[in-house]
Amino acid sequence: LAFIEHGGNSLTNYPDYRRAIPDEDGRYHVPDAQLATRHRMSIGTIVSDASIAVKFWSKGGGGKSLGNVEESFIARMNPGDHLYFAGRLLELVRVHQTTAYVRPATGKKAAIPRWIGGRMPLSNELSQAFVARMDAAAHGQFDGPEMQFVQPLCALQMQWSALPTGNSLLAETMQSREGWHLFLYPFGGRNVHLGLASLLAWRLGKIKPITFSISVNDYGFELLSATPIDWQKQLEPNLFHTHDLQAEVLQSLNAGELAQRRFREIARISGLVFSGGPHAAKSTRQLQASSKLFYDVFRSYDPENLLLKQAETETLNGELDLARLAESLAQMRVKTLNLQAISRPTPFAFPLLVERLRESVSSEKVSDRIARMVADLEISAGSSIYDALKAPGPAPFAAVQFASAETPLTTRNRVRKDGRPMLNRTGRKPAF
Repeated sequence: LAFIEHGGNSLTNYPDYRRAIPDEDGRYHVPDAQLATRHRMSIGTIVSDASIAVKFWSKGGGGKSLGNVEESFIARMNPGDHLYFAGRLLELVRVHQTTAYVRPATGKKAAIPRWIGGRMPLSNELSQAFVARMDAAAHGQFDGPEMQFVQPLCALQMQWSALPTGNSLLAETMQSREGWHLFLYPFGGRNVHLGLASLLAWRLGKIKPITFSISVNDYGFELLSATPIDWQKQLEPNLFHTHDLQAEVLQSLNAGELAQRRFREIARISGLVFSGGPHAAKSTRQLQASSKLFYDVFRSYDPENLLLKQAETETLNGELDLARLAESLAQMRVKTLNLQAISRPTPFAFPLLVERLRESVSSEKVSDRIARMVADLEISAGSSIYDALKAPGPAPFAAVQFASAETPLTTRNRVRKDGRPMLNRTGRKPAF
């Protein structure tokens, strides 16, 4: 009420923020028709994500423009972080209003998370159901046509690594030409994994200076480092503690910048800034500049301002899902770590590699790179299952069926009478 009446503690001396005053009977009314008109024109609360221009840094200004990127993507980066954009490896210098200034960088690693707009996260119920199905598959139970359909894929995951269970936390480590990979599968959803990956990378960075590339999806996340790490030692329960979680998340994810960007929409909806009329709309740059002034004033002179609290709350709970992040950490802490050293990407790890490739491949089409990787993995997959079937004694995956009565025999799933897979036209063994 004080905010509406006189602008709160910080804006008392500005007449424009005296938007409602009491009369003799204690009823509040708008004293100015222009203020009432402005409120009617700004009453909508539907907002959209703005775009950020990416330009080369130049001391004199006027650097070359490289294009635009979603604001939610760039807001999660700190100055000095690397990103791939327009086919170049770049370093973020600063973000000013609605422009991100960058300069060419050296090295091969881009230590940035990938963020995909407002994609719905994995729910708790769906996550628990998925892990329960994988637990059953690990014990040879494939109930229902869907599980029977993915049976060969589960068999391959068990052959190369393991399947997650309700009591275990699956982690996979691999060394490649890119560096040392860690794939971790908490099954908490994309939003939670973004916070988890950044938080764990930040905690490990406090122990030893190290740079990570991060990739996330709904099932897990990848941490890629250029230097070797003893993950058996580092993935101890203490790494998943929840002490001072909010403060650490704010530091690890540049959440101050996120809150400032979120405050722009809060300032517009609350009437602090006016977005303009139908024929004189203000640009995102103008709104950002105006809202930043209020944000800085409130933080300096009115730190308990409820709009600041709302911006921080929306950032932590809306974008980062702090409650589920804490729940995921608590579950990871009590589960038994199942650390698997793998020599090639497993069916669970492969999508995480693809997520990162979408950001880093420039001279080669992503689809071509993925197709080549899939072809190599199909050859390895065919050899692994074939070797398992021809081994003496009971087959470790006796439940695997290469073809059933309902599955037509094609060049991709045909087998010989002796159980050996037939080669396709390219001479490669088919995918299973």
